[in-house]
Amino acid sequence: MVLIGVFVYGFIGNTVWTSMTDWGGSGSLALDPEKHFIGLDNYVDLFTGFLSGGFRQDLVNAVYYSLMLLGGAVGLGMFIAILLDRKPWGEGFLRTVFLYPMSLSFIVSGTIWRWLLAPQGGVNVLPTYAGLKPLHFDWLSSTGAVLVFNWQHLFSVLLYVAAFFMILLGLWGMRHDPRKAIRRWLVPGIVVGAATWLFGGLLPDALFMEEEHGFNLATLGIIIATIWQYSGYTMALYLAGFNGISQDLRDAAMLDGAGEVGYYRHVAIPMLKPITISAVIILSHISLKMFDLIFAMTGPDNAETGHPALTMYLTTFRANDFARGAAIAVVLFLVAATFIIPYLVSQYKQRRRG
Repeated sequence: MVLIGVFVYGFIGNTVWTSMTDWGGSGSLALDPEKHFIGLDNYVDLFTGFLSGGFRQDLVNAVYYSLMLLGGAVGLGMFIAILLDRKPWGEGFLRTVFLYPMSLSFIVSGTIWRWLLAPQGGVNVLPTYAGLKPLHFDWLSSTGAVLVFNWQHLFSVLLYVAAFFMILLGLWGMRHDPRKAIRRWLVPGIVVGAATWLFGGLLPDALFMEEEHGFNLATLGIIIATIWQYSGYTMALYLAGFNGISQDLRDAAMLDGAGEVGYYRHVAIPMLKPITISAVIILSHISLKMFDLIFAMTGPDNAETGHPALTMYLTTFRANDFARGAAIAVVLFLVAATFIIPYLVSQYKQRRRG
């Protein structure tokens, strides 16, 4: 407990303190550098400053990296696990093939995928082997963007997204406990959405820069490479869970007329909810710490594929702006906490009920 208190929480506290100083500039590498407390000025500049637009786009990129990695790796891993759970011929060999990418470092896989996604080769020339014209998509250097929104409307966008998911959860829960779903999710979601639509203009938009951010198409290549590397990991988790389900339970479901699809949809997958939650938390943390894969595939200076972790490194160890780099680290820490804290709270409540 003492070691964790010093080397984990003590260092986190030191990072928070550093983020509230002005440590940086030409004298930052001195033996005893001067540090002055400036409060939350670094955070205000990150989210509202004119020169911090790159960080804000990196933050938007991180959200898309996380969402697409979760959807792709969890979905593809579960699909492969279901196929292997049916015991096809060569199951052991196939399991090794799908799990092998996990053994590669991000630097190695990033270099391979950079070659595969080169504009004048790799994937783009595959159609020529079938007598078709080559593709001309710039996988890692495209400047196009979709789902663009104004940064001034950030609060409204977040509230609309929250309302959408609350309503979605309410509709899903209607099948099991309609009263609870309506009271906990559906009605609050409708209220949040309606309030945002009616009073969204009253939010302090003037505090934010008027700039556009969206999903950069150049990040598609990195997302594909990350899903390729981590789908085998989720496959292993789900396959272990499927193998742990009693054969008697499976036979009983089949006798009741569930069928293969019904067995996985109504019996097997719901029983693996803890595995799904664990995979989501682990992959969320991985997506928030993406550094070496992006560095290997696009380098540190491609603004279209930036990530807060990469910006933190460049700001801290290239620009020697330690206070600003610490502020970026704290922002990433808080974003990561949004994934892990609800899980810890739910586990604590389940143990207390038990």
